[in-house]
Amino acid sequence: MYCDYYGFREKPFQITPNPRFLYLSRNHREAFAHLLYGINAHGGFIELTGEVGTGKTTVLRTLLEQLDDSTHRTALILNPCLSAPELLANINREFAIPHEDLDSGALLEELSRFLLHENREGKTVVLVIDEAQNLAPQVLEQIRLISNLETETDKLIQIVLAGQPELKTLLERAELRQLSQRITVRYHLLPMDFEDSQSYIRHRLQVAGGEGKVEFSPAAAKRIYAFAKGAPRLINLACDRALLVGYTDETRRVDGRIASTALAELRQEVGGGLPRRKWLLTAAVAACVAILSLAAAQMGGKLRHGAGSDGANSPRAEAGRPLKWESLPKGPYPAANAILGLWGEDSVTPGSEKASAANLARERGFSVTPLTTLGDLSLLDTPAIVEIMPGKGERSRSVAIVSLDGQSLRISPQLEGAETITLAELARVWTGRGEIFWRNREQIPAGLLPRQKSPAVARLQRILQVAGLLQNPGSGTFDEATVAAVRSLQHASGLAEDGIPGDRTLLVLYRDHWAGEKSPRLAPGGGRSK
Repeated sequence: MYCDYYGFREKPFQITPNPRFLYLSRNHREAFAHLLYGINAHGGFIELTGEVGTGKTTVLRTLLEQLDDSTHRTALILNPCLSAPELLANINREFAIPHEDLDSGALLEELSRFLLHENREGKTVVLVIDEAQNLAPQVLEQIRLISNLETETDKLIQIVLAGQPELKTLLERAELRQLSQRITVRYHLLPMDFEDSQSYIRHRLQVAGGEGKVEFSPAAAKRIYAFAKGAPRLINLACDRALLVGYTDETRRVDGRIASTALAELRQEVGGGLPRRKWLLTAAVAACVAILSLAAAQMGGKLRHGAGSDGANSPRAEAGRPLKWESLPKGPYPAANAILGLWGEDSVTPGSEKASAANLARERGFSVTPLTTLGDLSLLDTPAIVEIMPGKGERSRSVAIVSLDGQSLRISPQLEGAETITLAELARVWTGRGEIFWRNREQIPAGLLPRQKSPAVARLQRILQVAGLLQNPGSGTFDEATVAAVRSLQHASGLAEDGIPGDRTLLVLYRDHWAGEKSPRLAPGGGRSK
């Protein structure tokens, strides 16, 4: 209803999951690192809990998207309200192995055969069960029996149990103590803080194409945060209603008054009443849509809303140079080859149309880190690939970001007649998907945790020592000095200061302090230099 008025390509605050709007807060990234560590350590069971609407499913979907198909086999169970045989059948179906008309014994035998085969192929099998607090105790016991499938040295399946805090209470029951004792990694996902909540709102506005076209004032952001308490789902509900109220009030600035009105309506509806304003909004929206449709038709479908000469909001045609995004080649190969060239790699020969830039990079030994906002381009200062949508009915395109100077950037393939474009121009067509490729030369797994001891920790410590962040030679134990060194690096680089070397922290560490191959940079004077 309000998308045309604000200039959105789509509604920015829908509560249904949409990967284009993915935003990982500090807490989400930390949860992701714990899950990744648990899976890579082959511990068997991993527990993720969090209140309703805190983004557990977002973390799980991000995890499954980041696990490489060439090294992992994954399954996601979203409906845990099943009997033990039904759950087994669902697991087998998700792994595409025999499951129809089989009893529990036969199902388990097929699963065991599959797990042994994948283990011989060097693949890690991951089973994720969401809403696990709804599992019956006898079903959880069946899951424990599945975890008994192992070799002499390794667990054959890694099981992630995710759910609301009630899951922790459920696992504390005496009859489930054997399962609870097998959980090697536990993480409770907290809501976002105020800073992350503000960034979350800005990110969704940017992805929807509304950057610079609508503003949430600090007072509005504070009221919404007080209402949502950092829960993404409630933030979406509050911001969506605030935009609707702002639309009916004919303003593109959501201030404290508008936010308060929107929140009052939400509270009244939750309480069971229907505010009178809702009926007024319906009528107003219908009238505005009719007026806007007529105006759009008269102006060639290019209606935008902006400030008039008197400072009031009034419709006007938005000036801007035409960019022929649809002329860019389809497929990931041109963009992927542009990035590979910056790293001194040979080009990839075009093949399957279904290939992705990320998989092409992984085949060349690159690690892949997702972009969460376009601000990551400046923060991580490393060439990236982003997905753009030229327009309705068009297929998406992949473009490489090869340099960035303030608000001006160069892309490859280059747009006809546009040697450079602005971040704002890119934001209008960006789908919210993007990746940065980098070299993990020392094979340091993302998400090493304090007190962990391994050769990978020693390798991390050596680089931190070269960087001047760690004084003593590496002991191989992730001690307090190492945590402090990681935090120092994160602080200097503008990253979340959690002391955990996630993929972004490792990317920056290699970018700035790796003594071997130098990383290409986006900033002026970058290229293949330190």
